[in-house]
Amino acid sequence: MLLASDVGGTKTLLGLFSPDPDRPQPIEIGEFVTLDYDGLEPMVREFLGAWKIDARTITAGCIAVAGAVTDQVARLTNVPWLVDGEAIATGLGLRRAEVINDLEALAYAVPVLEPSEFAVLQQGIAVPGGNAAVIAAGTGMGMAMLHNVDGRFVPYASEGGWGDFAARTPRELALVGELSRIFGRVGVEHVVSGPGLINIYQFTHGAFGTGPMITPNSLAPSQLCSGVGADRVPQSELPAKIYLSAMENRCPRCVEAVDMFIAAYGSEAGNLALRALATAGVYVGGGIAPKILPTLTSGLFLEAFRAKEPMADLIAMVPVYVILNPDSGLLGAAVRAMALTEGR
Repeated sequence: MLLASDVGGTKTLLGLFSPDPDRPQPIEIGEFVTLDYDGLEPMVREFLGAWKIDARTITAGCIAVAGAVTDQVARLTNVPWLVDGEAIATGLGLRRAEVINDLEALAYAVPVLEPSEFAVLQQGIAVPGGNAAVIAAGTGMGMAMLHNVDGRFVPYASEGGWGDFAARTPRELALVGELSRIFGRVGVEHVVSGPGLINIYQFTHGAFGTGPMITPNSLAPSQLCSGVGADRVPQSELPAKIYLSAMENRCPRCVEAVDMFIAAYGSEAGNLALRALATAGVYVGGGIAPKILPTLTSGLFLEAFRAKEPMADLIAMVPVYVILNPDSGLLGAAVRAMALTEGR
């Protein structure tokens, strides 16, 4: 039996899987609110206890986390946790456990996903033997690469989401000016993520003032436009409300915010395609993309993705897919756990 975990800034998925040569098969999956726990170990104990699973029956575990991993230790970017793979394995009595970046886990899932688990944004022409890449906006922004080594994809973690955000238009330059006043350095995650959409919303509504409006856990009516609502809104719900306001044309400034977000997302996906030379495909994952699929297909995303002169012809041939399976990160962690049992 395999144990897989996908730890995100908002929610954590835990799963028990049985090994299978083609794709690990789920036995039980549980979803937890990440910040309801002081760490991963008590969450795993609760999960295993609920199903009366003895940890000694688990042959390998893989823990995917939203943060950089060094020597099997990760300090999460958006969660006040320190995840230590060796300590967790010892504490739970696991035979072996490995900590990997969450986008690396998502990359492990890509080769085993079925065609029905993708939506095609750009058909392109995949180059046999080419590399691929994964980009995912959610609570944060993550990226990973899949290097093609002797015909097999080898995932490679990245913290590219905290690379510098590259403004392309006068409006984006003005946005960076506002964000740099507040955050100092402006990373991609400050723009292309759930909180990033809130930042863009504040910019299009002229609502920054002297500090970031996103500090409170909920926003008062005086901080919101009429398109979003007249009642206090929890910060976690605000990106969805901004998007809905834009889709229903309630507020032109919400429309602009979503358009800027989509264009920035497409541009950054194109940047990643160039950096990874992802001629086998770019895969867009995370919690946001499937929810805004109609908008991703509207043209703004691909227009920004392709605007890469003098490499526009190359980029226009790169296949671009949206990952629809919401449990892909967990599946990828199970794929990696199965590889551990095989000595890879």
